[in-house]
Amino acid sequence: MKERAGRNRTLTCAPKELEELSKELLVLKRSVNVEDINGKIINQDIFTAIKYLPAEFVDLLVLDPPYNISKNYNGNLFRAKEKEKYGEWFESVLEIMLPILKKTATIYVCSDWKTSMIIAPILEKVFHVQNRITWEREKGRGAKRNWKNNTEDLWFCTKSKEYYFDVEAVKLKKRVIAPYRTPDGKPKDWMESKTGNYRLTHPSNIWTDISVPFWSMPENTDHPTQKPEKLIAKLILASSKEGDFVFDPFLGSGTTVVVAKKLNRRFSGVELNNEYCCWAQKRLVRADNDNSIQGYADGVFWERNTLNDQPKKKPAKANRQLQATLL
Repeated sequence: MKERAGRNRTLTCAPKELEELSKELLVLKRSVNVEDINGKIINQDIFTAIKYLPAEFVDLLVLDPPYNISKNYNGNLFRAKEKEKYGEWFESVLEIMLPILKKTATIYVCSDWKTSMIIAPILEKVFHVQNRITWEREKGRGAKRNWKNNTEDLWFCTKSKEYYFDVEAVKLKKRVIAPYRTPDGKPKDWMESKTGNYRLTHPSNIWTDISVPFWSMPENTDHPTQKPEKLIAKLILASSKEGDFVFDPFLGSGTTVVVAKKLNRRFSGVELNNEYCCWAQKRLVRADNDNSIQGYADGVFWERNTLNDQPKKKPAKANRQLQATLL
């Protein structure tokens, strides 16, 4: 196990924990119904597990497959492919997803800019593409002969033209730099408070308020491509209702199911790597006592770092999801 600094909060599992948490994981060997998998993590290859999943049970699919870059996933090496080969592989993933999606299902597909060029025409062929969201990773590796790459894409797709979207659930609370007042001196389209002036704005397809998990954040793991809880919370709140079923076939360290649990959705996910599954299971257990989501409070999403300026107050136990500790 890695030696870590005293303040490092990265989630890990000791060997004994791995043994105990593995007992909570599913390996499918027969057809199952929705309640068999609700709240469960499936430790299996998705191409095998999909054969046993029920038809048309998914309201929201979060699809975060390996991008077309070589990456070591805890011993499972995914190698970059020729564009045509990756496209064929990606299309095969979409094909096996179709039977499990409700007619009204929404699909979000994660990608980097290079992979987006491959998958965009495939997504248009299979789904209704509603938008492409680009989010700022906040940090990235520098390059001497190119611009630093610190963005990723989220493709917003639906299975049909009939789908759910709640814009009120994903408003962004932003500082007002030059507030405008009505002739009688009242704030116009903004709110005045002791800690500053704010406006609730409609979310755009450019997201600059996301903090990538790092060593001092309790949601952080050693997964090389972990998605932030705040990012997934936006997808779940916008495109599902409480009680809807959220599914992630490339679950990784579990962000999708953890956020789904915190936001009172039904959920399941599939992940091949056993240690990643155990990390996800441990995060689910922690969510029983802490359902806060970094950067989300009082029913709205806040700009990065602005929550630090708010007065600290201890919320009631039932409202812990309104807490946030944006670093």
